[in-house]
Amino acid sequence: MNSRQGLTVIIVILLLLLMGTAYWGYTTHQDKKELTSQNTQLTQQMGDLTALKDNLQTEVDSLQNAYATLAEENESLQGSVADAQKKIAEKEAVIRNIKKQTASETNSLQAQIKELLGVKAELQASINNLQVENDSLLALTGQLTADLAVAKTENETLANLNSTIQEKLKRLTLANFKATAFRVEVEKRRPKATAKARQAKRLQVSFDLTGVVAKYQGVRPLYLVVTDDKGTPIKAKNPILAKVNVNNSMMEIQAVKSQEVNIGENQRLSFSYDLEEKLRSGYYRVAVYTDIGLLGAASFRLQ
Repeated sequence: MNSRQGLTVIIVILLLLLMGTAYWGYTTHQDKKELTSQNTQLTQQMGDLTALKDNLQTEVDSLQNAYATLAEENESLQGSVADAQKKIAEKEAVIRNIKKQTASETNSLQAQIKELLGVKAELQASINNLQVENDSLLALTGQLTADLAVAKTENETLANLNSTIQEKLKRLTLANFKATAFRVEVEKRRPKATAKARQAKRLQVSFDLTGVVAKYQGVRPLYLVVTDDKGTPIKAKNPILAKVNVNNSMMEIQAVKSQEVNIGENQRLSFSYDLEEKLRSGYYRVAVYTDIGLLGAASFRLQ
């Protein structure tokens, strides 16, 4: 190796050392810079921690003061609780005594209440029964009132019809030859009275002839005439047409039945007529004639 090569080697070595020293200086500077930054951060964190410590210390002091206050209040409350418990115990003792004293009274009251409830139930049942009866009576009263009004109207109609018949009897009957106890009954198919038009099957007519003078006695024809309230004869398959002498005037009649009767001084006479057609509801008049006048008449109503 010559001196030139040796110098080159030395220069290279020096350059390497210089580069190493430069790199170490840079690295050291960076580390120092980083340490400085970290130191600054730590210093700031220490300040924050110191402030937090001071705050916590203040809070701890406040809590200690509060604790001391609460401890005093607790001691006071414990005394109050003890007094309250004592008073409660006294009250409970009083209540127990009251309960013992009132236990029998309560049982007695419960028995009385039970008995009163039973009586109340009985009274309520009676009230309900009476209410039902009252409702029935009210309904019955209403029906009876309506029936009474109808009956009153019917009675007035019958009274007017009978009045007309009586006036006619006065005009058409003879003084010593007229029927008394004139009676009309409407019967069902079986011999039982009815007032219903749909059940009417037979007419039973009876009357008395009493005190008949001699000149009116003997065999005479009797005619049964049945008309509605307008004077129209009821329908018959074979109506009997006849003429009778009424107050010296001949009168034509249409009868449903006739019979020859030997009339004496006193007798009870009757007609039985089976209706040939069904009658409608309404008012009807039955009259019995003889050859010399009207003997008697009466009215009836079918529902």
